[in-house]
Amino acid sequence: MNILITGANGQLGNEMRVLSKEHPKHHYFFTDVIETDGVQVLDICDKAAVSAFVTKHAIDLIVNCAAYTNVDKAEEDEATALKINAEALGVLGSQGIKVIHVSTDYVFSGDEHIPCRETDPVAPRTAYGRTKYEGEKRLLAECPEAVILRTAWLYSEYGNNFVKTMIKLGKEKESLGVVFDQIGTPTYAADLAWAIFTVIEHPIWQPGIYHFTNEGVCSWFDFTVAIHELAGITKCQVRPILSEEYQYKTPRPHYSVLDKSKFKKTFGVTIPYWLDGLKRCMAKLG
Repeated sequence: MNILITGANGQLGNEMRVLSKEHPKHHYFFTDVIETDGVQVLDICDKAAVSAFVTKHAIDLIVNCAAYTNVDKAEEDEATALKINAEALGVLGSQGIKVIHVSTDYVFSGDEHIPCRETDPVAPRTAYGRTKYEGEKRLLAECPEAVILRTAWLYSEYGNNFVKTMIKLGKEKESLGVVFDQIGTPTYAADLAWAIFTVIEHPIWQPGIYHFTNEGVCSWFDFTVAIHELAGITKCQVRPILSEEYQYKTPRPHYSVLDKSKFKKTFGVTIPYWLDGLKRCMAKLG
């Protein structure tokens, strides 16, 4: 197949570029809003540009890794977040070909006490969550055969993310307060890329909404402790604090655990444990 991968300069896009080398039978076109080595420029909000690109390169499948992910800035500029997270999905879905799209746990309220299933009612409480859910709806309206993967707590060795930030702060500070009352599952972007290729390589196309994160649960405090242990950071004391002690500009979900039963059953896979994913990422970070 000829596969278009958008958002190729981001965390997930970079992992898709790495993993694509293990699937050489397909031909890949990596795009983003900024041109870099091996990445072409494509504005996914521009329907004419997308249509021209899809036609020129005879694209069979679009994998959308692009997103407006700054939760706080989305509150201040929801119009831009809506354009990238929702309007662009209408554009990508209208091309008459299959689409794989990555969504988020933020479509839920975060008040749940058991892992969220794909059939649970959504109730986004932030501009980011609202625009991502709107993107899901617009994509499925245009392309009912699309695959949507909701994920959470994404990190990798690429770009800016929680793991890199905690390593930096751990080396700079003697003490660090991290919230312990927000629960979720850290997800290594390389494992999410593997999940996407699992969908691509499956002998039967299985459209629908799926949840995918690594296995297990932890708090941001637990996550930080594990990061520091693996990084060999011993002089920084990590203190557990309540969410109310941290001055968030935008509310964060207190419970972001996603039920992955549907994905595991449909594709017949075992999903890696979050700590194992972290160890692999940390090894690459050195």
